[in-house]
Amino acid sequence: MSRVALVTGGTRGIGAAVSKALKEAGYKVAANYAGNDDAANAFKSETGISVYKWDVSDFDACQKGIEQVTADLGPIEVLINNAGITRDATLHKMTAEKWQQVISTDLDSIFNMSRGVIESMREKGFGRIVNVSSINGQKGQFGQSNYAAAKAGMIGFTKSVALENASKGVTANVVAPGYIGTEMVRAVPEEILAKIVGQIPVGRLGETEEIAKAVLFLASDDGGFMTGSTLSINGGQYMA
Repeated sequence: MSRVALVTGGTRGIGAAVSKALKEAGYKVAANYAGNDDAANAFKSETGISVYKWDVSDFDACQKGIEQVTADLGPIEVLINNAGITRDATLHKMTAEKWQQVISTDLDSIFNMSRGVIESMREKGFGRIVNVSSINGQKGQFGQSNYAAAKAGMIGFTKSVALENASKGVTANVVAPGYIGTEMVRAVPEEILAKIVGQIPVGRLGETEEIAKAVLFLASDDGGFMTGSTLSINGGQYMA
């Protein structure tokens, strides 16, 4: 019987690659998205993956979304917390609104979603939670104190969840991508992109499929002895 996997931010960029990889591996996949109906519907038409719209920063919306996915596909056994936003500014120019938007969407969301599935996973004796952090949560980044704080907080959250649930067959891990060739990154002006690539020892951007393959391993039965870990996938740009 196919396992049920839910991917937040699952219709674009890294999330879309993860959703596709899980489906190709035989999972029943639900892809959450926040607001771009056109992109989500195009993704659904292309892949046949079910899409669900809700705001991951809203606890009640997350619980309702989880209930709907469960009713449609079955109990969620694999949760990929991928949704995230940026609202960049240096600290002396950052507004409280920019700070809170990023913390709510990038960090609060993983509590909202994980809390909604953890009891079912524990009862079943199997669960996989994979949280998508960032190289900037490991090393910090100019103009991203909000984003770096959220992504670093994700790592601490994951270690605690791993400790609490290992005996119940539930693992929790982090992937921390570096600069990946998403549509957003490739839209950066060529001279700036060249500087970014110049800082990556392997000499190129990562591919979304490379992140997806790592997530797929952590989600699998074969990943059962790996928990509380952070996989840095950044081409050698930062070695933690």
